[in-house]
Amino acid sequence: MTATTTWPPRPAAPAEWDALVADLRVKLSAESRLAREEPLASRTTLRVGGAARVLAEPAGVADLQAVLRLATSREVPVFILGRGSNLLVPDEGVEGIVVALTHENWAAFTPREDGRVWVGAGLRLKTLCGLAAKAGLQGFEFLEGIPGSVGGALRMNAGAMGGWMFDLVDKMLVISLAGELATLPRAALRVEYRHCGELDAAVALGALLRPAARIEAEAIGRQIDVYRRKRHETQPREPSAGCMFKNPSGTSAGRLIDECGLKGERIGGAQVSPVHANFIVNLGGATAADVIALVRRVRYRVRDLRGVDLQPEVLFFGRRWEDVL
Repeated sequence: MTATTTWPPRPAAPAEWDALVADLRVKLSAESRLAREEPLASRTTLRVGGAARVLAEPAGVADLQAVLRLATSREVPVFILGRGSNLLVPDEGVEGIVVALTHENWAAFTPREDGRVWVGAGLRLKTLCGLAAKAGLQGFEFLEGIPGSVGGALRMNAGAMGGWMFDLVDKMLVISLAGELATLPRAALRVEYRHCGELDAAVALGALLRPAARIEAEAIGRQIDVYRRKRHETQPREPSAGCMFKNPSGTSAGRLIDECGLKGERIGGAQVSPVHANFIVNLGGATAADVIALVRRVRYRVRDLRGVDLQPEVLFFGRRWEDVL
């Protein structure tokens, strides 16, 4: 998502970014963090990519509003970084302000008397699952193995093991890229497979979630163990961004890729996982260019042999897939 309709983002001189950071510093609280040319690879699960021209880690809503409003006024693109899963950072980095909701203020888990729970966008999904299990709240178990945050799960309507993030949502708090807050009920949200339309030009700050039921924590723990074993058996251990392609209607991307003989296919340090064909893994030293080249090869082969045009599920951070595929 960006704060401007200009595309691709215009490269700015280092002095322009330095001046932007200087102007932001006087608007933000001491708890917030700003950095120039912050490496992003280590902040992603795939472990590839370049640096953010500016990284902002606001400590609260007021600081986030200050970042978004200044970016909007200067037509500087803004990109939201969660825990770095489900995205590919380009080797040249990101031309804009990358905002990360990493401060503890964004990681709330607040049970309510009516059984629902408020969660912040920065809360890790694994932590959410664990806290819900401890409280005897059923329905969150499928989130345990997804290496992301609540905000990212809302952005992508994360799903696994037959469960979907928006199955749990009653309300969602969002902020527009102009800094305006809004609380949206579930009925007002346009939710699809791996997509929530309201977050195309806004950022999720948190959500009110409704558990499926209250049961004994031990029973929830047993279900989590079942899911954990299944993931261990069916998903690769090497760094990856998760499933690379969306599942076409009526079939799975992994099955199509496997049928085309692409398991183990490799370009540079990037490989189609021999364990699960819809994962591209980093064998060590992979670049974003390696991953992109492998995505092209997979798409070409599947289109040629099966007549299916696979679409990336992984976000190309700060860029658009159509510009490189």
